[in-house]
Amino acid sequence: MNTNFKRMAAENTTITRDLRTLEGETGNVYESITIIAKRANQIGVNVKEELNAKLAEFATSNDNLEEIFENREQIEISKHYERQPKPTLVAINEFQEGKVYFRNPLKEEAEQ
Repeated sequence: MNTNFKRMAAENTTITRDLRTLEGETGNVYESITIIAKRANQIGVNVKEELNAKLAEFATSNDNLEEIFENREQIEISKHYERQPKPTLVAINEFQEGKVYFRNPLKEEAEQ
């Protein structure tokens, strides 16, 4: 799923959640948490790749001590990504809004 994480209205801090609201979609809270965890991993990988690509734009071929401490662009980019909601919070938000596609092949086999 290709979602714009920067525009997601997820919280920036951890909040207390009622686990019963998570089990509504799957019928099993543990299955829901597993789905959320897998989606959070996908989001984390995407964000990390994006961050590394942006930081690579400012990388220099010859490193001297002054450039390492004075590269303000890299610092600002890193701070921007640190302020974004954490992948787990985004994944929970997506799951609760029904934006995560998932399937359970074992359940599908049992139904047939």
